[in-house]
Amino acid sequence: MGELIEDHLSSLPGATTRQRIPRDCHGPGVLEHHFEGTPFTVGIEEELMICDAESLELAQAIEVILGDLPEGLPGEVKPELMQSVLEVATLPCGGVAEAGEQLRTLRRGVREVAARNGLAIGAAGTHPAALYEDQQIVDRPRYKELAAELGWIAEQELIFGTHVHVGVDDAEKAIYVADGMRGYLPLLLGMSTNSPLWRGRKTGMMSSRTPVFRAFPRVGIPPYYGSWEIYSHRVEQMMRGGAIPDYTYLWWDVRPHPNLGTVELRVFDQQTRIEHTIGFAALGQALAHRLAADYDEGVPSIEHPHELIDDNKVRASLVGIEGRLIDFDHGVEVEGELMARGVIDDLSEHAQELGCDQELLGLTDLIERGTGARRQLDWLSEHGDVEGLLREIVAASDPDA
Repeated sequence: MGELIEDHLSSLPGATTRQRIPRDCHGPGVLEHHFEGTPFTVGIEEELMICDAESLELAQAIEVILGDLPEGLPGEVKPELMQSVLEVATLPCGGVAEAGEQLRTLRRGVREVAARNGLAIGAAGTHPAALYEDQQIVDRPRYKELAAELGWIAEQELIFGTHVHVGVDDAEKAIYVADGMRGYLPLLLGMSTNSPLWRGRKTGMMSSRTPVFRAFPRVGIPPYYGSWEIYSHRVEQMMRGGAIPDYTYLWWDVRPHPNLGTVELRVFDQQTRIEHTIGFAALGQALAHRLAADYDEGVPSIEHPHELIDDNKVRASLVGIEGRLIDFDHGVEVEGELMARGVIDDLSEHAQELGCDQELLGLTDLIERGTGARRQLDWLSEHGDVEGLLREIVAASDPDA
């Protein structure tokens, strides 16, 4: 649920960290936005686990990490809901390569701070053995309020995701891009699955993170909005009704982010290996580029049925890309691995134009060698040791590994 560099954007003229609309206004409100900057900039956020270096159990140590950070990191290190979770976020970057280098520096930096304090940093969609009952909520107003409001739903949210922001230079185009990404969400989840264990046991799912987060309100497959006016008015309606303080409480798998002038993909399980995170940033940038080109050419937006996308997403959380997913364009089931290759091929020209074709091509590793979930399950099948699996995850989370 991290928000990329809000402090950076708050320095812009007219920018605010919360786009509130006065409750006493009578006409329909329209949100302010910053969809006017350089298109196709990239920002990456990762949610990482803080572990005790010896036991590898989750450690309630976010304040220790924050209190020992070096100056000059290219981005931010921030708390999340749980004290055992940290978020790293790059600055807005001109391309995927620059964002990837910043991300490597951030991962490297927090690992060094952790090591100095008897801690370790790991990356996966869930900690394979942790119990949510043992976690503590971060002492920040937003998170305390959220925990008080949602209770047990919030207490269970011991999960880790990757978010990718792509800059868009027009508000209507941003809605078109976000709407267009809806149909890709099940496949993106399937490719990124990396959470097959929960509370020390195999769940039979490739993404156990998905059903845990599903309990939250305003998550999952977003509505089809169709226009900036409709999006603005529906957000304003929720704010006026007291459902949300502002649009950042809409945690859809893809969403416009008016403050930042980006479209944000949030569907991914957190990746263990940093090159996979960078690959998904390339995929997100190339997909936004393709959809933006369609918008500029006047290609009509397609509203795939919500229930069909949602059903396909559940299927992806169960089988990853090792089973069949639904091809909405042709109305047939397709092998997930074949669909993944097809999307990479379809976006290759856009990735070349953006200079991220090699990073995108790196995602074929998840097809050929298995997603993070498959690698966890294979390691556990061979060794039968959850603690050993944790050590493998921590070691593979090293950006220099």
